Amino acid sequence: MVASNRNNIASSKMERLPEIVFFDIETTVPNRAGPGHERRFWVLEFGAIVVCPLKLVETDSYCTLIRPGDLSVVALKPTRANGITRQAVLKAPTFDQVADKIYQILHGRIWSGHNIQRFDCLRIKEAFAEIGRLAPEPIGIIDSLGVLSDKFGRRAGDMKMATLANYFGLGEQKHRSLDDVRMNLEVLKSCATVLLLESSLPSVLSDNWRNDDRKGEEHFVQSPNQPIHQQPDQAFSFNPPVITTHTVRRMQRQVINSCTDSFVPFSIS
Repeated sequence: MVASNRNNIASSKMERLPEIVFFDIETTVPNRAGPGHERRFWVLEFGAIVVCPLKLVETDSYCTLIRPGDLSVVALKPTRANGITRQAVLKAPTFDQVADKIYQILHGRIWSGHNIQRFDCLRIKEAFAEIGRLAPEPIGIIDSLGVLSDKFGRRAGDMKMATLANYFGLGEQKHRSLDDVRMNLEVLKSCATVLLLESSLPSVLSDNWRNDDRKGEEHFVQSPNQPIHQQPDQAFSFNPPVITTHTVRRMQRQVINSCTDSFVPFSIS
C-alpha cells in the first residue's frame, strides 16, 4: 500500500511538471551561399528529445531532414560541419510539411539546448514566419551555454559542445541534430555529477578540480607508491559522506531544474 501511494504521488508530480524538450537544428551557412543567392539560414535538419524533469529520461523524440526552398545553397559534397549533402535533402519534406510536428513537440514545453537563445530559437521563429504561421512558444528556456558557463565555469575550455563532450569522454560531436541533443543532456548530467562531488567535499575537491586544466594530467588521486604522511601512533579517523546513485541522480535533477530560477520569456525582437 505504501509503495502504491508513493507511485501515485510520483505519477501525480510527473503530470503536473512541464516536460523539457532538448532540440537542435542544422542549417546552411549564409556566407557559403555564393553570389546571386540570398544571404539567409535555411533549416536542413530538426531534432528533438522530450525529457522527464523528475527522472531525466527520454520519453519521446523526433528528427527529420528538411528540403530548403533553394537546393543550390546545399553543398554537393559532405562538409566538415554536419555532412548534410544536396542529395540527402533532395527527397526530404519541406519545412511547411513538418511544421505541425515541430510545433507539437516544442509548444508549451521548457526549451533546452546549447546556445539556442542566440541561434536555434531565432531560426525556428524565422521558419514559421516564412510559411505564415505562428511559431511555437516555450514556457521557459534553459540555454546550456549560459547555464554551464555560470554554474560549471570554463574549466573545460571554450564551452563549445564538442569541447565539453571531449572533456567528459563522451565522444566526438557529430553535428547532427538528434545526436547533438542527446549529447547535450549527457553533458549536463556529467556537469551536475561533478558539482555534486565538489559540494560534498568542497575543501578537498573544489580547488583541485577547478584547476584541473592547469594541472594537465594531474588529478586528485594518490599514487600507489606515494607514502601517507601520518604520525606513527596517530589513528586515522574519517567519516566521509555517503554518496549513493540516488543522490547523484537527485543532484543532476536539481542542477538542471535550478535553471527555472532564471527562465526568460520567449521574446525575440
